[in-house]
Amino acid sequence: MEKSPDAFRTISEVAEDLDLPQHVLRFWETRFNQIKPMKRGGGRRYYRPQDVELIKGIRHMLYEQGYTIKGVQKLLRENGNQFLVAVGNGDVEAVEAIAQRKQADTAPMTPAAQPRLDDEMLVGEPRAKPSRRFFGLGKADDEGPVQSGSGKLSRDNRALLQEALFDLLECKRLLDQVR
Repeated sequence: MEKSPDAFRTISEVAEDLDLPQHVLRFWETRFNQIKPMKRGGGRRYYRPQDVELIKGIRHMLYEQGYTIKGVQKLLRENGNQFLVAVGNGDVEAVEAIAQRKQADTAPMTPAAQPRLDDEMLVGEPRAKPSRRFFGLGKADDEGPVQSGSGKLSRDNRALLQEALFDLLECKRLLDQVR
């Protein structure tokens, strides 16, 4: 018999549905404090539907996009749970909406900074977009590493480069283990 989509899931059900070992789920609970299954007598875990969706997003970023645990923790810190849930579900529109909301929260909207009708960019600032890297699309043409005209890296681009370096070092470590 099939469970309701709103029903709680045991660790074995979640592990089977997401093709993950149970010990990985337990480990992720220690690394991502956003994963909070209910625990009943004897320590049995029961995952809420939102926990399962979040785990799905974490799995996607770690296994399919090659992020490190620290990288995913940073994404969660900066963008929230709903961002990773949207990424895990492949909901590009929701990811873009969250990124635009975040941009709107950090920069006050003055009449000069209202979106243009063509929605290509905000007047005076580049339009906030989620990184194409989330979906394996590489880097967008307009996401160059150098700020226009200054010759120095912006804080955001420096963070992206540092994250890419950590990802490359992790890949090298994994390759060295295989050899």
